[in-house]
This record gives sequence, structure tokens and C-alpha cells, in this order.
Amino acid sequence: MAALSRFVFLLNLLHLLLQIYALDILSSGSSLSAERSSDVLRSPDGTFTCGFYNTSPNSRTFSIWFSKVPERTLVWSANPLRPVYSWGSTVRLNSDGSMVLRDYGGQIVWTSNVSSSNAEQAQLLDTGNLIVKGKGDTILWQSFTSPTDTLLPGQRINATIKVVSTSRLLVPGQYSLHFDDQFLISLFNDQKDLSFIYWPDPTASIWRKLRIPFMSNTSGVLDGLGQFLGSDNTSFRAADWGSHTVRRLTLDYDGNLRLYSLKDDGTWSVTWMAFRQLCNVYGLCGRNGVCVYTPVPRCVCTPGFEVIDQSDWGRGCRPKVNTTCDKEKVKFVHLPNTNFLGLDLSVHRFVSLNFCKNICLSDCNCNGFAYWQGIGDCYPKAILLGGASLQHGTGSIYLKLPKDLEVPESSIPRSQFFGPKYGPNCSEANKYIIANFSSIHKTSQNISKYLYFYGFLSAMFLAELILILLGWFVLRREGQHLRGAWPAEAGYEMVTNHFRRYTYRELVAATGKFKDELGRGGSGIVYRGILKDNRAIAVKKLGDINQGGEEFQHELSVIGRIYHMNLVRVWGFCSDGPHRMLISEYVENGSLDKILFGVGGSEVLLEWKQRFGIALGVARGLAYLHHECLEWVIHCDVKPENILLDNNFEAKIADFGLAKLLSRGGSNLNVSRIQGTRGYLAPEWVSSLPITAKVDVYSFGVVLLELLKGARISDMEKNEDEEVEMVLGRTVRTLKENLQLDGTDQSWVPGFIDARLRGEFNYLQARTMIKLAVSCLEEDRSRRPTMENVVQVLVSVDEVSSATVMGGAA
Repeated sequence: MAALSRFVFLLNLLHLLLQIYALDILSSGSSLSAERSSDVLRSPDGTFTCGFYNTSPNSRTFSIWFSKVPERTLVWSANPLRPVYSWGSTVRLNSDGSMVLRDYGGQIVWTSNVSSSNAEQAQLLDTGNLIVKGKGDTILWQSFTSPTDTLLPGQRINATIKVVSTSRLLVPGQYSLHFDDQFLISLFNDQKDLSFIYWPDPTASIWRKLRIPFMSNTSGVLDGLGQFLGSDNTSFRAADWGSHTVRRLTLDYDGNLRLYSLKDDGTWSVTWMAFRQLCNVYGLCGRNGVCVYTPVPRCVCTPGFEVIDQSDWGRGCRPKVNTTCDKEKVKFVHLPNTNFLGLDLSVHRFVSLNFCKNICLSDCNCNGFAYWQGIGDCYPKAILLGGASLQHGTGSIYLKLPKDLEVPESSIPRSQFFGPKYGPNCSEANKYIIANFSSIHKTSQNISKYLYFYGFLSAMFLAELILILLGWFVLRREGQHLRGAWPAEAGYEMVTNHFRRYTYRELVAATGKFKDELGRGGSGIVYRGILKDNRAIAVKKLGDINQGGEEFQHELSVIGRIYHMNLVRVWGFCSDGPHRMLISEYVENGSLDKILFGVGGSEVLLEWKQRFGIALGVARGLAYLHHECLEWVIHCDVKPENILLDNNFEAKIADFGLAKLLSRGGSNLNVSRIQGTRGYLAPEWVSSLPITAKVDVYSFGVVLLELLKGARISDMEKNEDEEVEMVLGRTVRTLKENLQLDGTDQSWVPGFIDARLRGEFNYLQARTMIKLAVSCLEEDRSRRPTMENVVQVLVSVDEVSSATVMGGAA
């Protein structure tokens, strides 16, 4: 710590000395020299410095960097492709407004290409923008309009601006960020003869991406709080969103777009990134390369190929031997759990593996194919690009190679999160680096020892072989019962570690032929059951499910990956013939409506603390679905019947994911019919407006009112002939008027709370819940809060009122 303190002190001292000698402006006709370290421009607040940056002992670039960072962080360079010599090079502001960078011999390396008779000075602003000013503070040129690999807060990107990654040697790379031909902000991989988009997901439609194409005013900007907003509806923000933080948005050399925040110790922390898993960067390892996790991401070549440039894996791998077009002289090498995204010659659905092989054999341009076992999807490939190996998955690549080429098992790319790691030179025989055991010198004294050793290994091998054969026999018998919508390999029923496929026969036995009915709703009937391992389960027979096998599988795979303490845990599914079911955990206390409204004769009275906890739990679960989930999920039917209570009366949301899965950030045109329950439906369902997560916010507002009142909205008025929407509207208007009585009469609050509580409630929490309910029930959805905002409000009021004595005192 003492050494670090001394280093920070020296750094600040050096920064202070440079500030003394640094220039505030560069006047017309003046220049900066590469030879003098004091020849720099600084921003008024000292955050940024502009001058000659050392790329090597003898070369410089004219750049802008952060001043107060121990390791200089560049944000802009004029000449990254052509550094100038460290002696005799200058940058000059001419009287015509042009800034000109010259090498030691006088050759022009870079110019701002500005010509004006009004030029007065160049200045580095606090924003990090280097500008050339004319008379009347006219900006003749600015560095913000010609970025390199970084965007700073306030720096706009438009249709004419491109951000390009730089390598570790500060040379422009192959990745770029700019607007595409539909005026959508995208990440591109620009190879020698191929350019393609890899973010956002190129396989998703514009509506799934929730982008707005062909906007006439193209722009995107990172604001000072850490949120990026684009004209095409691109939006993301920093995890530490807020003011008083230095930030930068950088397209790094590995193709990942990252948002950085400067910490107090002078280091950078990543607060947002486009790809959480680096292997998803399309084309990271170039042609014929595969990205594997070992456990860190590494690039390896596919069998039969060798790396072109070890220092630049983006160039990919070249073949060691040529592959002939003769069907009799080629073979297919299986690369399990591996895929090359896109660039398909054709697409074939529901076909066999042999059919897919024959398609590739009959086409000389086919270098291999992807095949999804159990689904029957076949994708012949002309170019093997975007390769990635995952730990789990049903997709595989079958690589076309010469039949006489020997392919060792160790050369098959595999991700091993806890296993041996690929060495730094992955091209060398494409093998793993294996521990180098000490050589064994056979002598007459130790021959018998090794005989015992090998005898022991042989016995272990035979024992393992017997166990494997026994396991295979058991799986074979079990597999005979797996009849359903998708043919599957052994073990395919394990979609994820905790999400598996059940047979209809298993569920008939577990539920006692579906005798114990727990409830029924629009999506199906729920039965109670007990598995062989004594786990209690709830089995929902899904009704009105019309999706084909592939779409149904996609929805199931999404549901299986969703996990949150306030969501009901889904353990598996059944898809045997016409039977479609979801298997989830059994939640002890049933649904909220039975306890809150006394349905079915329940005599349990929820105390105030339990009601507030339920409201917070439901809010957290919805916020997870809306903002944190792998795929953006709208529930579309939030109501007490779909809120279950465990033995501690903690809330768990059920039936999520059964409605259409929508893409993050906006509407989806495929949601065409009303989904949900009357009384909880947002106005946009009947007004034909696009459906967003705000429909769940509206329904949550109704649930809040019912938690407060202890009765359904439809039962809050005595007039039975009145529509529930009219009752809800009048209730909200009354509450809104009462909330405006701050500082005057507030006696109305106890009158609105469930009389069964007899005044035992927290006044601050109750009033906050009423205020939230009113804001959630706004007719204009843009005025409703997000579920993230709701959670923040409830958490903050819980902390404030934690010391408050229960009793409803104002």
C-alpha cells in the first residue's frame, strides 16, 4: 500500500508539472513538437491531454488520452496507421484552419482537411474533443467527428462516422461500429473479402431486435449518466449508472464493445458489454478457427488446418492439405457441441444425418455441415466462420476432410471449463498441452513394480468397462419409453442441468393418473404429483398450444434457463404425442387469491409485513423477467392466481414464459390477440397499441391495490352491474385526488387499507404502495414506471421504515 501511495503521489506531481507547462490553446501559426514532452494541450479541468504519444522508443502518434490514469488510455489518434519519428516531427495549426502533422523529413502524414480564413486557435475541451475554432466561436473541425476506437460522453455517431477497433499494437483492426444500410447501429467484422454484422444478433428480425430502421435523423450518443441512446432505438446503460463518473465506450481489439468507468484508484472497470461470452463475437477466430473455453476464451484450428498468424487469430487458419471433390476420397469428422454461425449454402429441416451428409457430398463448395440432432436441422457450409465450441448442446459440425488424413482425438476442439488448457501455440499439431510426466527408466529392480502397476490399471479398466456396459443397457431400456415430438440421442432430454424431459408414463404415475387437481386457468389445468425421488411437483397440462416442435422447443429452452427466487422453478416438460406439459416445483401455500380473498374457505389472514413482502417479491420477479433475463419475457397475465406463496409466504410468480417471448426493448407485431384476465388488462390490449413490458406494470398496479384492500377490484363497489374497468378507473381517480392532499388531511389512508388488519400496518409503506399503484395504472404507458423503478422505490421505503413501529400511526 505504501508503494502504491508513493506511486500515486509521484503521478499527481508529474501531472501537476505537466499542467504548469502545458498549453491551454494552440494559436494559429503555432505548432507542437514531438521532441518536447511539455508540448501538449490540456483540457481546462485537466482530464484530457493532447500531444505526441509514444508507441515505441522511436515512434509517435498525435493522440488524445486521459491524463489522470496511471497507464495512459488513448481515446483518439490522428495517425495510428503511420506513426511519425520521435525527432523532428510536428503538428501545426495553419492560418487557413488546417491542422497538419509532418514527419521528421517534412512529409505530410495527416491533415484535418479544413480550409478557412477565420481560423483562430485549437483547443482541447473538457469533453475530450479537440476543436479548431474560428471567429465567433465557430467550430471549423473537431476530433469528435473522426473517432478511432472510442466514443466519449456527448460524442455522437451518425451515418458518416465509423468507430474501428485497434489491435494491441494500436493498429486499426477488423471490427467496426457504424450504421448499416438500414440505418441501424451495428457491429461489423470486416475481413479481406467479407463483411458481416455480428451485433445485434444477425439471425433475429428487426422486430425481435426492437430496432427502428430507415430513420432520417441517424444518431447515437452516450450521455453523462452512462446511458447510450440511438435513433434506431438502440439503448443500454452502465451498471453504475449515474453522474460524476468518467466513462468511455470502446470497441476493443477482440471485437467486444465495452463501456468503461474510471474507479477512484485510477483503473477502469467494465460496466456494460455487448457480449458476456466472448466466443459469441462472430468471427473472433477467423476462418476455420474455433473459439473454446479453457476456461478463458482461446482460439484453435479445426482438424486439418493450421494457424496463419499466431499474433492475429482474426486471420484464421489455412488447410494443411487440399480436399478433393471425389466422394470416395473424403470423410466427415465429427466436432461435437460445435457450430459455425451463418454463411449457409442451404437449409434443410427435419432431415436425417445421412441425408445431410449426401447433400454436402454432392456439392464441391461444401466444406462441412452443421446438424442439430433431435431436431433434424441441416446447414451445409461453404465458409467455416464464426466457430465456437460450447460445453453443452445438441448441435455439431461435420467437417469434410480427405479420407487419408489422420485426425487424432486430441485435435477435436472442445471447451473444458475445468479441464486441461490449450497451450499458447494452438497450431502445433492442434493438440492439448499435456503434463510432462517424468520418464520412467526401466531397470531390473523395478520391473515387478510396474507389472503390479499395469495389472492394477488393467483391473480398473475392466471394472469401468463393465459399469459402462451396464449403464448403456439401462439407458437403452429407458430410451425405449421416450416416444414424442422430437427423436433424441441418449441424454438429450437434459436440456439444462436442472431441466429435463419427462415421459407421459412417468407423469401418469407421479400424479396418480392426474387425480389431485390444484387449479385451472386459461393456459391449462394443474395437478399435484410426487416424483420417484419424493419431490413434490405441479404438473400443468397445457391447453391451446399450437406451436410446432421447433417453436415449442425454443420456448421450453428459454423457460428452463430462467431462475429467480421469486419465480416458480420449472424442472422439465413432457412432449409425448399430443401431450404438452410443464413440470414445476410445488409451492406449499398455493396461490395468493385463495389466501388474500378467502377463496375455498381459507381462514388465513395475511399480515401487513407479509403483504408488503409479497409486493416486493412480485416486483423483483417481474423486474428479472423484464430486465435481467436471458431473453426478454413479458408475463401478460399477472394476477393473484399466478402468484404462489411458499411456506414462508414468499411470493413466486407462476406461468411466466407461456405467452409469446418478445425481444428486449419494445414491441412485437406477432402479439395479435388479447392475453390476460379482465380487470388486469392494460388499455393497450384493446387499443391495438404495440405490447411492451408496461402491460405487466399495469397488472402489477391492480395487484397492489388488491393487496392493500384485501379484496378484488370488482368487489370494491357494491354495484354488481358496473364494469370492473369503471370501478378501477374511479378508484384510481379517487386515490390520485387524495394523494394531492399532502400536508392537509391524510386520514383517508387507513380507510382504504383492509379493515381486517385493524389498523396494524406501516403508514409510510402503505402510502408508497398506493402511490406506486396509481402510477402503474396510468392510461399513458409512457408515464408508468419500469419494474426496476418499482423495486427501487419499495426497497428504499422498506429500509427507511424498518425501524418504524407497526401500528398505522401517521
